[in-house]
Amino acid sequence: MSNSPTVVLFGRLGANPELKYTPKQEPICTFSIAENIQGSERPVWHKVVVWGKNGEDCNLHLKKGSPVFVRGQKVIKKYQTEDGLKTYEEVNAETVGFPWSR
Repeated sequence: MSNSPTVVLFGRLGANPELKYTPKQEPICTFSIAENIQGSERPVWHKVVVWGKNGEDCNLHLKKGSPVFVRGQKVIKKYQTEDGLKTYEEVNAETVGFPWSR
């Protein structure tokens, strides 16, 4: 079990999901969602990563503007740039809920 905080997000996709495969052919789907927070003028954006069959399902059924529910672990990533160390957050999704396309 991870020590990362669990987050629950409700929002809409800002762009179509992107599906890639690792060298071991494991699917990984990434997308960003805009979450409207009451009292905020602008939405809060979140990067979401979905692994395996769930990632393939997200790629099949989600598109830009789709409503989505995500529950997962918040992960802080670090990388080195010429200007110094940078960080960003992403959510490794455990559960993704969305309306099925018809």
